[in-house]
Amino acid sequence: MEFNYEQYEQEELKKTKRKSMWKGIFIGGGCVLAISAFFIGCLLAVLLKMSMSGTLGEFALGSDALVKMNDLINYAEDNYLYEVDEEKMEEAIYSAIFDSLGDPYSTYYTPEEYAELMEGTTGVYCGIGVVVQEDVESGYILVVEPYDNGPAYAEGLRSGDYIVAVEGEDIKEVDINLVVKKIKGEAGTKVNITARRDGEDFDLTITRQQIEIKTVDYELLEDGVGYILISSFEGTVVDQFKDAYDDLVDQGMTSLVIDIRNNPGGLLSAVTEMLDLFIEENEMIVYTMDKEGNRNDYCAKNDVEIEIPCVVLINGNSASASEIFAGALQDYELAHIMGTQSFGKGIVQSITGLRDGSAVKITIEDYYTPNGNNIHGVGITPDEVVELDVDAYNENGEDNQLEAAIEYLTK
Repeated sequence: MEFNYEQYEQEELKKTKRKSMWKGIFIGGGCVLAISAFFIGCLLAVLLKMSMSGTLGEFALGSDALVKMNDLINYAEDNYLYEVDEEKMEEAIYSAIFDSLGDPYSTYYTPEEYAELMEGTTGVYCGIGVVVQEDVESGYILVVEPYDNGPAYAEGLRSGDYIVAVEGEDIKEVDINLVVKKIKGEAGTKVNITARRDGEDFDLTITRQQIEIKTVDYELLEDGVGYILISSFEGTVVDQFKDAYDDLVDQGMTSLVIDIRNNPGGLLSAVTEMLDLFIEENEMIVYTMDKEGNRNDYCAKNDVEIEIPCVVLINGNSASASEIFAGALQDYELAHIMGTQSFGKGIVQSITGLRDGSAVKITIEDYYTPNGNNIHGVGITPDEVVELDVDAYNENGEDNQLEAAIEYLTK
């Protein structure tokens, strides 16, 4: 039988008592309110303005929308053949609000998910040893780099593969932080991963082990060229970078290659502190702007510590904080940017915890390079485009992009 919503609505409105399970997280205080259809009219007079910060903002749903939502919930409860999981239905409603934004970086976290997300990290964790990032186009998780000494690499996972399922559950468009939490676990335990390569899926069972997060790696190359690889901009990166730089200077370094290929980003505070080593005091590093046009400037605070001929290597997996780094050095002409177009993530997210233990992550700002460029959806264009010879790299480890950087510095 076809469902006639208007007829059902009229019948339901005649009832003197309704079941109600719509519990909205109104983000003005993060409190959870139980709403029945009987009280909707009264509540609308009070709940006109609410917002995430506690300041008042326009309340989006009118009385018709709330009545319809309540009716649909009641209809499901009254007619669905099986038992309705009210808690699951509630969480689905909250998630749908952020899903409707069409932004892969904005999401709702249940109390359990948020608690897991906020667990502290120390630079050592138990997992499978991969650097990953969201792939907006496919909705899956891209393997940027498997650590050479990690269990994922040993089982055959490679850079460029996609993780499409964890423990048999499809993870398309699932928040990357939640996927990572599923993959992590106690050392010695196993996790089942479905990966995709060249359109073909394959299953891996990987034994978790303790992984020391690689942030900086370095060596002195030919002709006094120093090489520093930065895998992510985390809290310890600046100290590790300084130590690497000082050691290379002691070894006789006269020029430097900074490799941020496959670096998915990290902390804004870490990359601004890093750039403070290169950029003159009080000069702009990066600035952000919200929907109201409010601007927040991040400027260098200290004297320049690094003045050396420099090449920065980027590729399509260099994202977010990596693009802030490359963009600032490019704007000030402090480094020659080589490689291929970067990822193009020029937006900032904020996570806000709510009183019931849940949380929301939402995109709040654009960021701009010192010259005023917003690279979201565009990326950083290298000063010199050098495509990686993938076949040569896979066959014998030959890195023609790095060779081009060395040649540029030694001319």
